[in-house]
Amino acid sequence: MFSDRDSARADVFVGGRWRAGSAGEFDVLDPATGAVVSRVSDGSEADGTAAVDAAAAAFPRWAATAPRERSELLRRTFELMLRDRERLAALISAENGKALADARAEITYAAEFFRWFSEEAVRTAGGFGAGPAGGTRTVVTHKPVGVAALVTPWNFPAAMATRKLAPALAAGCTTVLKPASETPLTTLALTRLLVEAGLPAGVVNVVPTKRSGPLVSAWLADPRVRKISFTGSTEVGRVLLRQAADRVVNASMELGGNAPFVITADADLDLAVEAAMVAKFRGGGQACTAANRFYVHAAVAADFADRFGAAVEKLTVGPAADGHDIGPLISARAVTEVGALVDQAISRGAVVSHQAPVPEAGGFYYPPTVLVDVPADADVVRNEIFGPVAPLVTWTDEETLLRMVNDTEMGLAAYVVAGDLGRALRLAERIDAGMVGINRGLVSDPSAPFGGMKQSGLGREGARAGLEEFLETQYFTVDWRD
Repeated sequence: MFSDRDSARADVFVGGRWRAGSAGEFDVLDPATGAVVSRVSDGSEADGTAAVDAAAAAFPRWAATAPRERSELLRRTFELMLRDRERLAALISAENGKALADARAEITYAAEFFRWFSEEAVRTAGGFGAGPAGGTRTVVTHKPVGVAALVTPWNFPAAMATRKLAPALAAGCTTVLKPASETPLTTLALTRLLVEAGLPAGVVNVVPTKRSGPLVSAWLADPRVRKISFTGSTEVGRVLLRQAADRVVNASMELGGNAPFVITADADLDLAVEAAMVAKFRGGGQACTAANRFYVHAAVAADFADRFGAAVEKLTVGPAADGHDIGPLISARAVTEVGALVDQAISRGAVVSHQAPVPEAGGFYYPPTVLVDVPADADVVRNEIFGPVAPLVTWTDEETLLRMVNDTEMGLAAYVVAGDLGRALRLAERIDAGMVGINRGLVSDPSAPFGGMKQSGLGREGARAGLEEFLETQYFTVDWRD
């Protein structure tokens, strides 16, 4: 059992108090070993309703709280996260399997959302102007949307929670949050830091559960819930959007990806390898923004594959506690699904050119793998891999390249590495993706609007846009006659 104080007995948090979930308990596993990390209270729909009760009761006072006071709470939480970075990173690694270096980076990134939105909280926007016909003035203002339901995934248990909580709290919303059942411990630890920072009772309520569907459906059916913010698969997102439509609930969706990574003939290949290693293997490839398919110009394809493959073979794979570069996948099922994609590609003519070794026994490991000679229509190219596999497809004609890149229902992230920056920007403009990394392997930044096109989601997180997702626009028309 994990010894961290936050996981010794983790419960449901409602109305400022910790309580046992009414549906029993469930196990949280260490993907590196398959061992039980902790047991967590399992919340029921009744617990979810109690959470909404608390959030609705706290909403009027929190919405009326001065923006500076909300800002200071977020800033204090940012500082507490940095104070506890090592402890929180160890917690992520224990329940998620992520390498410690990646877990530390996630905590730093996650904390920054509290700092960013502490600054945005006091920068309220509005407008004032004369009516075109004369005789009136228009005053534009904003108000918090209301009780917000937040649903987060397992792959970034700290960052996905803070990316939703921080703007919601900055805007004046109260929240009910359901963390992924695979990784609830990190969210519960963050909740304790919010309480330490001075969080008023009922403003944040957390309900871990193994029964995600019934709980979230109950929230969406509750007339007091006015916002749903979900990060997860496109399939689940479609279901939640249908449910949200029944009550016209304000919805933000950050859904699946299938990110292309384009390398041009004039690219700096050392830079391309550096960017590719980050874009593909950060978190073991278990990220919606992970590079999913590599399009390498035929003139440099062999050279890039050799350099990239050599870097991949140097990766060490194993438990985070032992200091490895890459940890396990989240589950045995994930290993099976990634393996099936690779096997199908090989059956179509793809070749494994490079691999890193994995532990012989224990844990949910899949070897970091480079595939060459991959058909452009192989399943490993057309589907989100969510694992440490890099399929390489060659190209020569730019128009054909763009057709391949955009031939997907997804449009979250993309990457372009090119020597000519102007060409890179022109390519980026023609790629159907909400975010494009140019000559770098990262696209996420709290100060930038994170989100996708097509079936990769609705709305944006981060930047000013992230705050606006939790605000309603209201205007007053004022008689202004002499």
